[in-house]
Amino acid sequence: MQERKTSFQQLDFTLLFLLFVLMCISLLAIYSGTTGQYNVDDMFFVRRQIIWFGIGAILLLAAMSVDYEMFKTLSIPLYIVGMVLLFIVEFTPLGVEINGAKRWIGIGDSFRFQPSEFVKIFVLISLAHLLYNITKTPREKSFKSDVEVVLKILAVGGPPFAFILIQPDLGTALVIAAVMFSTILMSGVTYRMIGLLGSLAVSVIAFLVWLHNNYFELFNQIIKDHQLRRIYAWLDPEGNIAGEGYHLYHAIQGIGSGQLYGSGLGQGAKSQSGVIPELHTDFIFTVIGEEFGFVGATVLIIVYFLLLYRMVIIAFNCNNTFGTYLVAGTIGLFMFQIFQNIGMTIGLMPITGLALPFISYGGSALLTNMIAIGIVLNVNIRTKHYMFGEED
Repeated sequence: MQERKTSFQQLDFTLLFLLFVLMCISLLAIYSGTTGQYNVDDMFFVRRQIIWFGIGAILLLAAMSVDYEMFKTLSIPLYIVGMVLLFIVEFTPLGVEINGAKRWIGIGDSFRFQPSEFVKIFVLISLAHLLYNITKTPREKSFKSDVEVVLKILAVGGPPFAFILIQPDLGTALVIAAVMFSTILMSGVTYRMIGLLGSLAVSVIAFLVWLHNNYFELFNQIIKDHQLRRIYAWLDPEGNIAGEGYHLYHAIQGIGSGQLYGSGLGQGAKSQSGVIPELHTDFIFTVIGEEFGFVGATVLIIVYFLLLYRMVIIAFNCNNTFGTYLVAGTIGLFMFQIFQNIGMTIGLMPITGLALPFISYGGSALLTNMIAIGIVLNVNIRTKHYMFGEED
């Protein structure tokens, strides 16, 4: 017997509340990180972020309003659109290059967006549909079968990964890789295959280190100069403070100075001095760590944990495998971005251009994340609950 609930009753208000908390933290951090540092009034970036949140809320509602089963039909068209957009960025005059990276499509002087952000969602939907097709019929548990599954996943995720990597945008490419890895974990392949893939990844890194030490010119064809400088800066921030290590060195100093309770909103020495350019984007965690201290940073991480936990609950409660795969891919999407951004700010991970979800200032990344939350809510409100068992 089915318990009948309205879509409103099945809305996950806890998830929405956590999203609201993240929005408040974002506005506070952006206000503090931009006050007096630009030739605009103190609320300029805050107002723009509120507008982005407003547009994101509309996209969230749009993603939530369409039955997610329709994404099965839309997965191939969306994937094709994503690949066309990446092609336009790389091979047409509409592609805009900034600081040596060609990641944007620009129309005129005012309109610009980053297709790779939306491609993350398109790939997520495509992989969920692929995995649904793979697992809807029982398959033989064998190494050969596992290889076939992995190759199919790589065939879908590999092309956008390669396109984004050559822009170059290592951070977003790694997000695509994280979604692919989440899909592989959900596919039911054996631990033997997962171990093999892990060993292969380690082998590739070891091979690159060997190339760097013995055939640097060949290595430089794979890893570009600016990417290599970021790796050097990660390994030795103080030794590269005049270059790529500048941001990281001052970020670590700022977060460390926050100690337990922080220096207070608008009182951070590093945050308010302007020594860290564009502090309100990729390095916004520095503001939180310095001005709100260990306690403030911990609160943010707990909010993220609860957000991911709610998604896990939604995935477990969903009695539709396609919906479960959509939510699982979204979890992988957010988990990697959160870990990578906070990790790079404290020196745990190499520096990449990944925004901190729902916190960093910006349009494309925030809109993409709001759409992803909309998909999760979509799955939740359309999950049917039964008093006696589940639907066959």
